[in-house]
Amino acid sequence: MRKLLLVRNIYLEAFRNWSNVLIKRYFKAFSWFCFALLAIVLYAFIFRVSTGFGFSNF
Repeated sequence: MRKLLLVRNIYLEAFRNWSNVLIKRYFKAFSWFCFALLAIVLYAFIFRVSTGFGFSNF
């Protein structure tokens, strides 16, 4: 049992910082991706408004 706990502690110590780094990088990439999508939507909307696109079918 002691060896199992020792292996568990070694494993936890080895990968403790990995999760922080991976999570930070993931959220940074995800936020840039969302910003890019928002920029594309704004561009498309401004383009449609500037060319006189009708938004209603009435």
